[in-house]
Amino acid sequence: MKTVRGYYTLKNKKVYIYADGGSRGNPGPAGIGVVILDEKKKRIKELSKYIGETTNNNAEYNALICGLEEALSLKADEAVVYLDSELVARQINGEYRVKNEEIKPLFERALAALKGFKSFEIKHIDRLKNKEADKLVNKAINLSSLF
Repeated sequence: MKTVRGYYTLKNKKVYIYADGGSRGNPGPAGIGVVILDEKKKRIKELSKYIGETTNNNAEYNALICGLEEALSLKADEAVVYLDSELVARQINGEYRVKNEEIKPLFERALAALKGFKSFEIKHIDRLKNKEADKLVNKAINLSSLF
């Protein structure tokens, strides 16, 4: 990986994305957290953002979309995405249908972003393996309460 004027360029084009979203209450104050690693599993980007009052599933989808769009901006063409939301992982992988009308546009946006990659994998992981992204979610929600 090289740094050019503060921007990262990937030597190899594969990234690993850990994404998490959460709300305190459902709905409630919500945030997203994303950690992106390069092909050597070195952290190249992290994102933490407050997204307002929404549901947990909405936050999970927003985290996924944010991670995918950021990886595409880094010129990645392969992505392995780790989510602790079984629902989102199974919906994206086509194992569950999307029934919630509020989630359908987010689902479509995620699928559109995935089309930007030559290849991708969406993997469901245990929450304990997604601690870094979860910390970023809580950071975003905590910081929002200060303002």
